[in-house]
Amino acid sequence: MKRFWILAAMISGSIVSSAALSAGNVETGATKAVVCQACHGANGNSTNPQWPSLAGIGADYIAEQLQNFKSGKRNNPVMMPNAMTLSADDMANLGAYFDSLVNTGLEADPSYWQAGEKLYRGGDKAREIPACMACHGPSGRGNEPAKFPALRGQQSVYVAKQLNDYASGARTTSPNGIMETIAKRLSAEDIRNLASYVQGIR
Repeated sequence: MKRFWILAAMISGSIVSSAALSAGNVETGATKAVVCQACHGANGNSTNPQWPSLAGIGADYIAEQLQNFKSGKRNNPVMMPNAMTLSADDMANLGAYFDSLVNTGLEADPSYWQAGEKLYRGGDKAREIPACMACHGPSGRGNEPAKFPALRGQQSVYVAKQLNDYASGARTTSPNGIMETIAKRLSAEDIRNLASYVQGIR
């Protein structure tokens, strides 16, 4: 269990020391975000459970994921062609814009969120699953310098898909593979419970 905490700290430190992303411009990003709003919401809060909310998720994280879509590191038939037209400055500006917006939050499923909270906050030592809050924060606000995204108020369907993609190897974009390793140790019920909990975090 301890090695995951150490790994998280090492990842954070290495990313902070090597961060070279340019600071984006919120106003410029707002003009570029018109196309994005069709799926991710006019205020960055998605109303479709399959598409993530981007409001307040983290500027550098958004820019990095856009680059992953553009390079093909993340495979998504909707995002990849959209990302292909973006420059590095466009990505930084979009990240700054969406990060400046406020996540309005959603409701958790009352049947599952308590089990999800237990795993999110305490992990499971027996299965070597660290607490999610070690990287994503006790209130799900993420860790911007380390590019660990905010999870609070995120669509549970989207969160569950990402965890399943990490577990299957369909998504391989986490630092040093930490999410891939953790996701493989989660049961279907764990994923459902965690996804429900983060959807309702305020």
